[in-house]
Amino acid sequence: MPSAPPSAPVVPLERAHIGIIGAGQLGQMIALAGMALGHEFTFLDPSPRPPAARLGRHIQAEFDDAAALEQLAVECDVLTFEFENVPVAALAPISQIQTLHPGTHALAIAQDRLEEKTFFGQHGIPVAPYAAVDSLDDLRAGIDRLGLPAVLKTRRLGYDGKGQFVLRTRDDAEPAWAAVHGQSCVLEAFVPFTREVSIIAVRSATGEQAFYPIGQNRHVGGILHRTDVPTEDSAQAQAEDHARRVLTALHYVGVLAIEFFEVDGRLIVNEMAPRVHNSGHWTQNGADTSQFENHVRAILGWPLGSTARTRPSVMLNLIGQMPDAQALLALPGTHWHDYGKEPRAGRKLGHLNITAAHEADCQAIAARAEALIFGTAPL
Repeated sequence: MPSAPPSAPVVPLERAHIGIIGAGQLGQMIALAGMALGHEFTFLDPSPRPPAARLGRHIQAEFDDAAALEQLAVECDVLTFEFENVPVAALAPISQIQTLHPGTHALAIAQDRLEEKTFFGQHGIPVAPYAAVDSLDDLRAGIDRLGLPAVLKTRRLGYDGKGQFVLRTRDDAEPAWAAVHGQSCVLEAFVPFTREVSIIAVRSATGEQAFYPIGQNRHVGGILHRTDVPTEDSAQAQAEDHARRVLTALHYVGVLAIEFFEVDGRLIVNEMAPRVHNSGHWTQNGADTSQFENHVRAILGWPLGSTARTRPSVMLNLIGQMPDAQALLALPGTHWHDYGKEPRAGRKLGHLNITAAHEADCQAIAARAEALIFGTAPL
């Protein structure tokens, strides 16, 4: 249940004009939820026809266009962003003239893997052993200290498996360093995890907090393929404790996702995303209140909605090309979400949410859906 709000609550905006930096599928789903609450939206995005543009005014400009950002800030009552690779330096000036949730501090930490790991360590949240890498010599020294296998990750601009290289022998060091083109990196010790899980947390401008049931994630080729949300999970309390520390330390406002590796029952944090998240898409059809609606409520200071799971749920990403919608919708309990994007290898084009009254039924339907999408279920 959401925690009690502080004694001096923020006065909420009733009907707001919300500016979203980015107009992809996440912005689109935030806007769909917010429009149902009576709000209107303006988006800033460099693409000529991004998915969310059909839901409001679209300012076509680069994310670091100072004049366009100022225009967005002046037109809107509150600002937010849909992905974490927006330049912090560009957002800092507009955050002085308009409310921006989450703030630039959270964004700056999430954009830099070394800063992120340092932050987690300062707040008692376990991370895998790691080393900062700024040269080939640093990489070799990191291998000596951490052992192999290990994962080299660029400090910035890595997502969906991009900017990541697995090192299995010392001979892998030189080609891995060449592949990152001399960018600053973090070398992480390989974590022998039993599963990957994530929690979607939310904190309102009033200080109210809430947490969704954790999801169990499966990645294929570095991209999230599937999220299952079990009825109960022994790691829930641990995940909530870690998320609460982050929300409180950052005075965070909005939805936050944190991804973990589970090792012998202990959660080791992988990374956080200061935004609505792919692993929370199941909440659209399987929770009392979706992550998108709660993000809107949070940034406006509205009471948060219940985060309870209403039915067993599975989310399947639709990547690269769209399958037959009618064949999938013929399965009971399926919910189709099409982002309206052009097909491209490795691109997230939509997702399928599956719900059922019983866990076994949900898993059986998900297996049938995977067979329709892939021909056979992915390994």
